[in-house]
Amino acid sequence: MNRKTLAMLAAVAVLALVVAYQTLGSSAARHAEQFAARADVPTVQPGTDVLAGVAVLPQRTHRYDYRRAAFGDAWDDNNDAPGGHNGCDTRDDILNRDLVDKTYVPTKRCPDAVATGTLHDPYTNTTIAFQRGAKVGESVQIDHIVPLSYAWDMGAYGWPAPERLRFANDPANLLAVQGQANQDKGIRRRRSGCRPTPPSPASTPYSSSPCCAATRCR
Repeated sequence: MNRKTLAMLAAVAVLALVVAYQTLGSSAARHAEQFAARADVPTVQPGTDVLAGVAVLPQRTHRYDYRRAAFGDAWDDNNDAPGGHNGCDTRDDILNRDLVDKTYVPTKRCPDAVATGTLHDPYTNTTIAFQRGAKVGESVQIDHIVPLSYAWDMGAYGWPAPERLRFANDPANLLAVQGQANQDKGIRRRRSGCRPTPPSPASTPYSSSPCCAATRCR
């Protein structure tokens, strides 16, 4: 086989490799696009503001007709929020989520209610021993990060009742906290409209919760 023939065969081989690469590459790209389309995978372009769809209101308008009862019975399990209809009231769900070293006891509202446990309070950075009893609400309380009265003023007054019930029981907007800190926060909130900030993002996983709750319920 002479050099001319070898050169021609080599050129044909290179051309074949190029065509095969382009064909396979196009096929793989099409396959990836089809898979992504079937999976309906959400994508976010770099620099996209994921909060752009959240309405920002310039000022809270107090309506003075807020009623806690408008958000349904407190901690009612019969709601469409995550964890609803699971056989335990929302308070016990949050205690079970936020406390550690727990023991359980059956109650009328929950077959596996938290009997004892430990709370690492995100507001005061203290450790609280929880024990179910007559004064259970004094040591550990469940806080609405976005207060129901605030939500009412900002538009919840116009929501249908099931939506208000869902908001009041949404775990994304609830925290187990030290009872006294929650009471003090309520007093400061009524005076200034502000709420305390947890010690630091490193000490609590809930620093972004107000944003999450507002985004989910807009």
